Amino acid sequence: MRFKLLRRRLTISAPRMAVRSAMPWPLRWAVVAIVLGFCGAISLWAFEFGKSIAGLDTGAKEELVRLRADVEKLRAERDQAQSVLNTSGSLITAEKTARERLATQIKALESENQALRDDLGFFEKLIPSTGSDGVAIRGLHAEVMGGTQLKWQVLLMQPARNAAEFRGKLELSLSGTLAGKPWTMEMPGGAQGLQFRQYRRIEGMIDLPPQAVVKNVSAKLVEGTATRAVQSIKL
Repeated sequence: MRFKLLRRRLTISAPRMAVRSAMPWPLRWAVVAIVLGFCGAISLWAFEFGKSIAGLDTGAKEELVRLRADVEKLRAERDQAQSVLNTSGSLITAEKTARERLATQIKALESENQALRDDLGFFEKLIPSTGSDGVAIRGLHAEVMGGTQLKWQVLLMQPARNAAEFRGKLELSLSGTLAGKPWTMEMPGGAQGLQFRQYRRIEGMIDLPPQAVVKNVSAKLVEGTATRAVQSIKL
């Protein structure tokens, strides 16, 4: 028995052996990838071929063309609406500017109207009064501005036609209270020299001392040493 076993091991009657060639694993993965890619290409071709047979591809293209046309139409409508919106904004801005300009013009017209009224009052004072042929003070107006300045205006005239030129001085004096005590003040710089033939309007500003209260303003026309006209007003 032992002899048979030894003989089987040392002779060709030993168990069978199989010899196989080993393929490297990168090459195996490459082959698998090629096969999978080939199968995928065949599947894609079969799908596209089926779509073309069933007519699905043609309908999808027509639908895509229609959707693109709708998109272009919507874009055109959006651009038109944006243009209308921009135009409306420009019109609103222009209207606002026109309103502001109109308000400014109204204020200017109101100022001109007031100036015309003042001029009308001035020319009304130029109407000669009966029984007066000499030089006269026809209008004296004074107003305290802000408590620190006095604005005054006086109208002088000679009603007679072809009157000789008047050459003289205008004296202006103020009276009232200063810190609760009686107070008087002459025109700064002294009497103002003037000459005119028919009429003359003079105006000016006088700075007031602090705590001064003006109660009376007096204007006097002096020719040489003679007083030709006097007028006073109370504030």
